[in-house]
Amino acid sequence: MVGPRRPQFVLFGSSIVEFSFGQEGWGAILADVYARKADIFLRGYGGWNSRQAVQVLDEVFPKNDAVQPSLVIVYFGGNDSVRPRPDGLSSHVPLPEYVENMRKICIHLKSLSEKTRIIFLTAPPVNEAQLLQVLGVDGRKNELCQKYADACEELCQEMGIKAINLCNAFKQHDNWMATCFTDGMHLSPTGSKIMAKEILKVLKEADWKPSLSWEALPMEFA
Repeated sequence: MVGPRRPQFVLFGSSIVEFSFGQEGWGAILADVYARKADIFLRGYGGWNSRQAVQVLDEVFPKNDAVQPSLVIVYFGGNDSVRPRPDGLSSHVPLPEYVENMRKICIHLKSLSEKTRIIFLTAPPVNEAQLLQVLGVDGRKNELCQKYADACEELCQEMGIKAINLCNAFKQHDNWMATCFTDGMHLSPTGSKIMAKEILKVLKEADWKPSLSWEALPMEFA
């Protein structure tokens, strides 16, 4: 452990998390904003869905650790919402199971510490035409992304945790479909800036004690 000990923020999810430190990604933006204030830990696993996430909760977030994260930002849903294939070779998770998996993740994270705060990021929309052109993929549909996003947001309201509905957030921006993605689903610098802005807004407005807003945290060795 490198000291002094700072608040720990963990980013947990699939490829949108794994790639978040590259190409002006949203993880890198958060790390820059919280320099000398909090440590950002990356736990991203490309291609994963909520079913796989549930299986590793005890390894990624051990309950018996002396130091628990101050914040966990969770993103799963994009891979879960992919349309199923007849051969079963897709990351699809049926919506009811997805909701229950996210519930299990929430319950586990809440059990870590009374001071561990949680933000769930929903599935973002996609550029269906770009996906087909760049990757030859047609299994991701905005109708399904929105359905999974709304279900995740509803669960968060039920569980009393913060949610950022990325489908709704992206669609508020003009020309989002052409500017937010590198390949139709992974985030461009523009998409990452939108996500980081939404996260920082939640952190600033949350009535958490202590506050995790970058403005409220002390500067190390100031």
